[in-house]
Amino acid sequence: MTEKRPDAPSADDSGNLTRRNVLALAGGAAVAAGVTAGSVTPAAAAGQPEAVAPSGADTPAPWLGGRPLLCEPYLLDPQQDSVHVVWHTEEHGTGQVLLVGSAVTGMTEQAALDAATGSRGAGSGWRRLAAETTRLSRTREDASSAVPGRTYGGVLDRPVYRHLVRVTGLRAGERTPYRVVSVDHLGRATVTAAYSLAPAVPRRRPVRLLLTSDHQLKAMTPANLEKVAETAGVRLDGVLVAGDLVNVPDRASEWFDSTSGLAFFAGLTGRASRTIAGRTYRGAPLIQHSPIFPAIGNHEVMGRWSDTAGLDAQFNDPQPVEVARRRWQQTRPGGIDEATWVNRNSWDVTTYEEMFPYPRSAEGGPRWWSRTIGDVHVITLFATQIWRSAAPNSRGKFSESGADLNDESRWGYGQFIFEPIKEGSRQYRWLERELASTEARQARYRVVMYHHPGHGLGDNSAPPFTDPVQKITRDPATGAVTAVSYEYPLADDHILRDLEPLFSATGVNLVHNGHSHLWNRFRNADGVNWLETSNVGNSYGAYDVASGASRNLPASPDHIRQGDPGGLVPAVPTIAPLTDAAGKPLPYVSSNDITVFSLLDSAAGVVRSYRFDTRQPDSAVVLFDEFPLA
Repeated sequence: MTEKRPDAPSADDSGNLTRRNVLALAGGAAVAAGVTAGSVTPAAAAGQPEAVAPSGADTPAPWLGGRPLLCEPYLLDPQQDSVHVVWHTEEHGTGQVLLVGSAVTGMTEQAALDAATGSRGAGSGWRRLAAETTRLSRTREDASSAVPGRTYGGVLDRPVYRHLVRVTGLRAGERTPYRVVSVDHLGRATVTAAYSLAPAVPRRRPVRLLLTSDHQLKAMTPANLEKVAETAGVRLDGVLVAGDLVNVPDRASEWFDSTSGLAFFAGLTGRASRTIAGRTYRGAPLIQHSPIFPAIGNHEVMGRWSDTAGLDAQFNDPQPVEVARRRWQQTRPGGIDEATWVNRNSWDVTTYEEMFPYPRSAEGGPRWWSRTIGDVHVITLFATQIWRSAAPNSRGKFSESGADLNDESRWGYGQFIFEPIKEGSRQYRWLERELASTEARQARYRVVMYHHPGHGLGDNSAPPFTDPVQKITRDPATGAVTAVSYEYPLADDHILRDLEPLFSATGVNLVHNGHSHLWNRFRNADGVNWLETSNVGNSYGAYDVASGASRNLPASPDHIRQGDPGGLVPAVPTIAPLTDAAGKPLPYVSSNDITVFSLLDSAAGVVRSYRFDTRQPDSAVVLFDEFPLA
């Protein structure tokens, strides 16, 4: 890493930024950094944390010249006087250290290395904290991976180490500079630029939150994030990501160093690279300064484990947990316990949970949780399902493939829900208690975040979010299966039937979801706002009378082909809506050229949405919608 430039913005600059300063804040990492091929030290036992102390007498004397980290550090789960800092490397290393304090900004890289590896653990204006290191247990690459300088003939493990530090002793309202120093097995040291961290915003204080989702290595995402930073700065009080961070979660390069220049952490840390209309966008160093609060989308869920099938095939091959459990009971395979076998033969979110171990709840771990961020109480749910094609006679939404009818182990079981959220489920009971809690009731605003749309104009708003009703047709003479079909009763939509009445009864102000890659919003009769602001990297269309497009669904009263399946009228943007060819305002943004982001400003009590036309790189960001939270 190069030393932070003297003309870069200071560690406490929180104002709006020019494009030049956005890139400067990313330090020397504002490139499409990748890890080149080379030797990697033997891996520590997967999933076993180890405290990594500064290098000692038995290790090479550290020297500057290390490779870039797999990603710049990011912030998780600020508390009253603490916050977690996380970074990743491709090897364990001999020293993974965080330097914290007012003096670290002015340190040269050599001074930072000396502080990280010397005998003193603190000095004037700085202190040193050793990381807890854990090898991620499922990160792999395959022939479809795009890794700098490498190719893969099949599915291979790719070692990734997570380094985590909990910084304590912080003061409310104060930002503190920090830097990471990482020393590899050869003694080569990498020193990051100086970033800033802070504890949680005190309760009842106003906050600014970025609302985003569905990055998925899509083309416009770096431009989107760069414009966020130019509009609002990089020091927000939270980055709320409503799922679909990557495409295939066990593929390490999608998180870190894909040669596409679009890896998830690259965009949010200013290391991306995508050129559109002659302008190269890098994203912005957002999560080095602003804590990230993610939710699980369908693209954070892997399907059944395989040592031979490609990662895309594994991702697309989940089965319901109850099906896997039934198969276990029928076969009782030896040499493996039931829980492990069921997990490997149904679906899995381990990589997501290891990337984002916090926030978490006692009941749901990192899958569902709540936090109060200033005057906003945020509740995050695990509400998503496998996406399947609507093509007939395939393993899809509505049927099984004809070739698989006699082999249930190959069935997909329709577009099934991963974690139940319906009334009476474990997650629903937790949500009821959470919405009734003192923390939720005393907050000025209540925001619920999850992936699947409840109200929406996107393709993924239908069929209904419910358990597939399976129908098996058999030959009356032989009993052989001749067809398997699935139906989704609209009256049983778990979000509309169970969650929406609960949100209305408990004063939820905003539901923030993703999944359909467009911008639209709604407000129900009880004042609950529903916002999808996922036209970040691309779009898959809006299905509304204004667009004239219809969803590709079989004819059925349960399948709403145009408009919101929940029956609400979409809101037309209040300030500068896009228009159709006749000049009529459109109630959505659905574009592969125009990217959208939204900011919640609790001081003003509003959510503002902005758009930027990537076809015109010198054009201004346009504020096109603003609505009150209450």
